[in-house]
Amino acid sequence: MFKTLGWPELILLLVIILLVFGVGRIGKIAEELGAGIRAFKKGLSGDSELEDTPEDSTEIDKI
Repeated sequence: MFKTLGWPELILLLVIILLVFGVGRIGKIAEELGAGIRAFKKGLSGDSELEDTPEDSTEIDKI
């Protein structure tokens, strides 16, 4: 019933997306998607900006 998407269908789909959104908006969406993926990978690896900052010495004195 359903046929897999081939190259002609994918090209047609990309042309329609370009016509609807425009080149500028697609670039902005791609940039935001890339930033989101980088943030996700950074979160998975456990790196965070909070770990890099030195702890407040007053908190250590209280203990």
